Amino acid sequence: MKFRNLARYAGAFAALGATALLIDPALAQTAAPTPVPNKADTAFMYTAAILVLLMTVPGLALFYGGLVRTKNMLSMFMQVLATLCLVALLWVFYGYSLAFTNGGALNDFVGGFSKAFLKGVDATTVAGTFSNGVYIPEYVYIVFQMTFACITPGLILGAVAERLKFSAMLVFMGLWVTFIYFPIAHMVWYWGGPDAFASAAKALASAAPEAKAQAQAAYDAVMNDAGISFKWGALDFAGGTVVHINAGIAGLVGALILGRRIGYGKEQMPPHSLVNCMIGASLLWVGWFGFNVGSGLEANAFAGQVFINTFVATAAAALSWMIIEWTSKGKPSALGLASGVVAGLVAITPACGFAGVMGSIVLGLIVSPICFLFCSAIKTALGYDDSLDVFGVHCIGGIVGALATGLLVNPDWGGAGIADYVSKPGEMVAGTYDMASQMVAQFKAVGLTLLWSGIGSAILFKLVDIIIGLRPSEEREREGLDITDHGERAYHY
Repeated sequence: MKFRNLARYAGAFAALGATALLIDPALAQTAAPTPVPNKADTAFMYTAAILVLLMTVPGLALFYGGLVRTKNMLSMFMQVLATLCLVALLWVFYGYSLAFTNGGALNDFVGGFSKAFLKGVDATTVAGTFSNGVYIPEYVYIVFQMTFACITPGLILGAVAERLKFSAMLVFMGLWVTFIYFPIAHMVWYWGGPDAFASAAKALASAAPEAKAQAQAAYDAVMNDAGISFKWGALDFAGGTVVHINAGIAGLVGALILGRRIGYGKEQMPPHSLVNCMIGASLLWVGWFGFNVGSGLEANAFAGQVFINTFVATAAAALSWMIIEWTSKGKPSALGLASGVVAGLVAITPACGFAGVMGSIVLGLIVSPICFLFCSAIKTALGYDDSLDVFGVHCIGGIVGALATGLLVNPDWGGAGIADYVSKPGEMVAGTYDMASQMVAQFKAVGLTLLWSGIGSAILFKLVDIIIGLRPSEEREREGLDITDHGERAYHY
């Protein structure tokens, strides 16, 4: 769960302040203290952002690069790195603003341009965390969120590997993050933060009768200024919907539109370097601690829960995949173990801040058989060429994790419960948990992501195909994208 700079609630706070003055004129004599970033949290978030960057390069690039054929290794690394560079710039140009500011009439679905080119942001502006009165520098928050925006489109590349032109890839990625990623990040993670909620609740509770209507209006404005998925009450701690389902369904759509690789189903297409794949998967696991633990935005005791959940769920999923493959195919493979690691990381991502430790282990054990089924029997039966199983691992694993989050948050099952910022403002107590309503919210969030990204990605892929074409010629594809796109080779023997 992420949220934007609380300073953007200036209008709502002004209304709340006016109400408070009607209640207690003495408040006029007390100036609100200037928020001071917590140094330990700030240092922690620097580290978390660097770890997420490590996930992308070299982690994801090595993982995907090792899984393709030798003639496309360099191309895969180039696509991942170039995507990262492109999205980083788009993020500071307008992506951060679209994701984490008020979007006016379209606010349920996307933000506005009030922070375009980081207008109004400097070394003194701050972003709130999940605790009342705790802040980090806004620049640090922007960079942390930037790393999420950079890795998400990179995941799509695995589904269309070895048959997407570099030029088409760049155009598609620029369009995809603009129309798909930034809006979904807004829908799921945009809200005012604990101080906005607490201030609104306090002002309403203490308002004099003659000021009640004004306080209620201010309260409603704060509560309604959020993305639609957040307002539904859907939980996504670190990106089950925003990152994995989002990229996974886009990958499937891309694989279907591009069609199969030349020779798919007729020629052997084994990974050219399982060593690179294993190194990449290991780096992904290391970096994922920044991904998940950093999403709490604080170096506090709660970070330990996210940390251990991320660790044990991944370990359980890796062993689960290995055992399933061993049983069905007769031998445990390195690729299977690495796939289980990624499946576990994907599944625990939305739940890591809500589940208990034992619930996380159960989630890890369950997700791998489901993903294994989609990556083998279902993929074979339907005949689509998802080159590196992005749909089977990221989309399906993300769906399993997102839905399981609604169950594992249950305090009776060892979950953390759902923070309530308004019943006792400033204390962040756990609110009432209702399984039925929570699961409805989770299903709605999953459905919205599948539809928005699935339909939107199909439109964007077709648009790019019409404009410049998605695939290279058959001759160039057979020769390999390393040479035909970049004039270089990954290896010289």
